[in-house]
Amino acid sequence: MKFKLAAFADEADSSIDGQILAMKENSVSLLEIRGVDGQNIADISKDKANEVRIKLDDAGLGVWSLGSPFGKIDINDDFASHLDKFKHILEIGKILGAKKLRLFSFYGTTEEPQKYFDKVIQNLQAFLNAARGSGIMLCHENEKGIYGDIASRCLEIHKALPELKAIFDPANFIQCGQDTKEAWGLLAPYVEYMHIKDAKADGSVVPAGKGEGNLPYIINHYKGQVLTIEPHLKVFSGFENLESGQKTQMQEYSYPSSRAAFDAAVNALKELI
Repeated sequence: MKFKLAAFADEADSSIDGQILAMKENSVSLLEIRGVDGQNIADISKDKANEVRIKLDDAGLGVWSLGSPFGKIDINDDFASHLDKFKHILEIGKILGAKKLRLFSFYGTTEEPQKYFDKVIQNLQAFLNAARGSGIMLCHENEKGIYGDIASRCLEIHKALPELKAIFDPANFIQCGQDTKEAWGLLAPYVEYMHIKDAKADGSVVPAGKGEGNLPYIINHYKGQVLTIEPHLKVFSGFENLESGQKTQMQEYSYPSSRAAFDAAVNALKELI
C-alpha cells in the first residue's frame, strides 16, 4: 500500500486506550487526534498530553495531525480569546509530536462572503503568525457553513495565504452541492492531505467509494502519502458538538457500535485502494 493511514479514532472509542486498540487491530499507524477521554484535544492539559504521548509511543503509534476546532466560531465572536486558546493547542501539539493542525474559516460568513473576506483572512493570518516556528503546519478543511465551504472560496483563501495548506474532504463538498472533481481541479496544488469521507447527493455519509465523492478518481490523482479516515457512519459520543447548523445525515449505513462503524470505514478505504 503506497499510502499511510491515519484516523479520527475517537469515532471508534472515546478513550485513548480504546482508540489505540482500534488502530492497532486495523493496522492504522497514525492518529488525527480530536477527542481524548471525553475532552477535546484543545482542552487537555500538558500533563494529559504527556500521558497520551507515552501510551502512543509504547503502542508504536504516532500523531499525524491535531483535529482542532479552531475557526469553528462565528466571525463576529471574540477572536482574541480564541487565539489565546489556539496558542495552548500548539504546546499540546509539540508534546504529541504533531506536524499538522486542521482548522476552519468561521461561521456566519456565507450569506455575504465578500463582506467578511478581509476579516477571515486577517484571523487566519493571526493563526499562522502564532504557529510560526512551532514546527506545526496549519491546514484548512472545507466544511459546511464556513467561508471555505465551496471550492472557489477555498481557492480565495489559499491564494491569499499560500502558507495555509488544504485538507480535502469530499463529503463536506458534496453536502454543499460542490462537485468534487471540479473542487479537486481548483485545489489540488494546495492539498496537503485528505479526509476520507464519502457522501451521497442527499448529503448522507457512506463508506469510501459508495457515494458521489469521486474518491477513486481523486485518490488516483492525489500526490500525498497520508489519508485520514473520518467515518461519520454512526453517531458517536460528542458528535452533536462537532457541527453547527445543518447536521450530517446518517441513514443508509449504520452499525451496531462505534467500533463496528470505524472498522467498516477502514475496510472500505483499504478495498478502494
